[in-house]
Amino acid sequence: QVQLVESGGGLVQAGGSLRLSCAASGSIVSISHMGWYRQAPGNDRELVARIMSVGSTNYADAVKGRFTISRDNAKNTVYLQMNSLKPEDTAVYYCEANVGVRGVGTYLARFWGQGTQVTVSS
Repeated sequence: QVQLVESGGGLVQAGGSLRLSCAASGSIVSISHMGWYRQAPGNDRELVARIMSVGSTNYADAVKGRFTISRDNAKNTVYLQMNSLKPEDTAVYYCEANVGVRGVGTYLARFWGQGTQVTVSS
C-alpha cells in the first residue's frame, strides 16, 4: 500500500508564511498528480492546488498569487509554500495523490494524508 505523511502545519499570524510537505511512500510505481485540499469547520473539502507529473499546476482562485505548489518526483514529495496568509486560510490541509500501485499487477488508486492543521490569527 501507499502512505502519505504531511508536515509543516502550525499557527501563524496574518501575513506570515508556512511551508507544507507531503511525502509518499510504499508500493509506488508512478504518481500522476499530487495535490493539496483543505477543509475548514462546517465547510466541504476544497481543492487548493494540484501539480501533475510533468509540472503543470492549477490553483483555487482564493490562493492564486499567494500559494505555490511544487514537487520532487525523485522523492515522491509535494510542497505547498503559503505566503501572505489570511485568517480565512485556516483549515486542516490534506495531501492527496493519484498513484500507480504495485500489486499483483499495477493499479491506480487515490490516497490521502492524515491532515495537518493550519491556523492563521488576525
